[in-house]
Amino acid sequence: MADKPIILVTGATGSQGGSVAHFLAKSGKFSVRALTRDAHSKKAAALGPEGVEVVEGNLDDKDSLLKAMKGCYGVFGVTNFWEHFDKEAQQGRNLIDAVKESSIEHFVLSTLPPVNKISGGELSSPHFDIKAEYEDYAKSLKLNTTFTHLAFYFDNFIGFFPLKKGEDGNFHFGFPQGEKTKLGGIAAGDIGGVVTGIFENRDQYLGKTVRIVGDALYPQDYAKVMSEVLGVKVIFDYIDRKTFTGFGFPGAADIADMFEFYTKFIPDEQKAIDESKKLFPAIKNFETWLKENKSRFDELLGK
Repeated sequence: MADKPIILVTGATGSQGGSVAHFLAKSGKFSVRALTRDAHSKKAAALGPEGVEVVEGNLDDKDSLLKAMKGCYGVFGVTNFWEHFDKEAQQGRNLIDAVKESSIEHFVLSTLPPVNKISGGELSSPHFDIKAEYEDYAKSLKLNTTFTHLAFYFDNFIGFFPLKKGEDGNFHFGFPQGEKTKLGGIAAGDIGGVVTGIFENRDQYLGKTVRIVGDALYPQDYAKVMSEVLGVKVIFDYIDRKTFTGFGFPGAADIADMFEFYTKFIPDEQKAIDESKKLFPAIKNFETWLKENKSRFDELLGK
């Protein structure tokens, strides 16, 4: 156990970090150290049986990060905008500074493209743009880094965009994704499979950005697959950017601009899908993921 390279995983009780910790431990090639704010939480306790070492630390406290990175070969880093909002920028920098001071040999950092920059200032999506800013910071320090950009989570159809029964008796979902552009998606549980592949092929991926995508479908085709698998009529309702922003919930404008960005600036995901499959051949397409999670949808649909 001790002779295996140690990889510190931040956000190890969340969707991304949890998947990464699971797959790294399962690979048998690495010792996994999971960073969490509360080592006694239920999710943290669940990591122990997988052979994961759990340590307490906080992205707001660089000293705790330095302590957690002691003796580590690699680090997987992820921050959570939706929990910390603008504080995410400093947390990202703290993580990057700690990696620099710890002389980490392979840093895999979960970031996102710069929406504001690519759109020429037309769009602004803080949960993308903040990560893009600290990606630039990491690049300026010339660390041994691979960046990952994640597609839309299939899991969002359970949490953020659940199916809702309409007056017509059918189930609906909607957002500002253009109907003529495919939306790239990924099962949150598959992220770790791709990231483990990156750690296993360090030299090939140093300095590169890997966009992690399992499938890409037109929004109406997501609805079609859901109709077929779930046995109910599911309809996609296009909601324009202005209307969606007007819903006024925290992050509404951010998410509206994210979909506008997907529509206008990420028109083809095939190359990303091929690269993701190469790194993790068992990656799921949407239909496979949906079938595996049908019971969760049945519960939401009241079946």
